Amino acid sequence: MALEIKSLSKTYNKDKKALSDITLTIKKGMFGLLGQNGAGKSTLMRTIATLQDPDSGSITLNDIDIRKQPEEMRKILGYLPQDFGVYENITAFEMLHHIAKMKGLSEKKERQQSVEELLHRVNLYDVKDRKLSQYSGGMRQRFGIAQALLGSPEIIIVDEPTAGLDPMERNRFYNLLSDIGENTIVILSTHIVEDVSTLCNDMAIIGNGRVLKAGKPSEIENELSGKLWTKKIDKSSLKTASENHQVISTYYEAGKPIITILSDERPDSSFEMKKPTLEDAYFNLMFQQNIK
Repeated sequence: MALEIKSLSKTYNKDKKALSDITLTIKKGMFGLLGQNGAGKSTLMRTIATLQDPDSGSITLNDIDIRKQPEEMRKILGYLPQDFGVYENITAFEMLHHIAKMKGLSEKKERQQSVEELLHRVNLYDVKDRKLSQYSGGMRQRFGIAQALLGSPEIIIVDEPTAGLDPMERNRFYNLLSDIGENTIVILSTHIVEDVSTLCNDMAIIGNGRVLKAGKPSEIENELSGKLWTKKIDKSSLKTASENHQVISTYYEAGKPIITILSDERPDSSFEMKKPTLEDAYFNLMFQQNIK
């Protein structure tokens, strides 16, 4: 089973290019789509989810042509959008029953069993009779995954699912998504590098509506092996460092900046070689894109 996206393009208002010639193959497991806000991630997710049509290109899942057979895609799709709204004055149990009916689970006993199993799976069963307005942000996200899982979908799309979650809730969400991704295509759209490095075996980095890099996170990291150097400097030296070196990122330790630069050779003995991370690869691509 694989989702094939070929030469997908989308333009808004005649001149805003949201997607430009996107080509990707997404197989079973966790696939990370990483990019800044406004990079085109949500547009791509909505297009795959049949909520909007592209201007050109194709999307197929096995023998389903998603542009020509959107209703067939919807039968096997679970979707958690970035802005997941809920009815505030209804309980999680009631809401999932309602969504299950809409997804075709018409037999009451089967529907109740499915809802209860999902509530256990997302660790919300003990608060199933609490109104959704009383749920925390993390609980709402877990409820969102529960509704996306109704009907045993073959492909699940989650758009920015961990934004705004505290570290504990984010960790719970990681465990849940990891479990789901063992037997399903799960597309995780995010601007948080940790989401992808923690969960995904395959990924793509997108910027300005284009695929900048695709592959396995470890392979993308290793492309920078032997080319990254780091050094702690004074704040007053930041401008000079940026003028003299290709600084791809800066972070602070005890109030002092530590720069990471890209260079084929050690600039001088004050720099130490750095083992590349996915964050380094991402920052480098963003840096290269910004200087074009």
